[in-house]
Amino acid sequence: MADIVYSIENELDTDEFIAILSTSTLAERRPVQDRNAISNMLTHANLIVTARTIEGQLVGVARSFTDFSFCTYLSDLAVDGRYQKLGIGKELIRITKINAMPTTLILLAAPKAVDYYPKIGMQHHGHCYVISPGENI
Repeated sequence: MADIVYSIENELDTDEFIAILSTSTLAERRPVQDRNAISNMLTHANLIVTARTIEGQLVGVARSFTDFSFCTYLSDLAVDGRYQKLGIGKELIRITKINAMPTTLILLAAPKAVDYYPKIGMQHHGHCYVISPGENI
């Protein structure tokens, strides 16, 4: 497999992001049909780490929100299915953590990735709560 180059790309292209969501299975849970929503997701994130081949093909992305002091929410971890199981996801998380120091890194696991995170050393935390769009408090 090709060498991978990791970078901070806070100005990631919307179409590239939609493509990596689609090749990683995250498109199942993201509004990829709504280009404006995806564009807003990128605009308002403040730490985006990418993984690209030497040729420049995007093969992975970690999109986060951080205050760079206390917490970082890693909202999207997407690796092209053809490049999974090569350590790219783990490296994207590692680089995110380094660039967001000294924060605690938080994420909600996609159903297909629940078993992945403990394998790379992340701890399960059972105190998460959500309110979905359209629900009231």
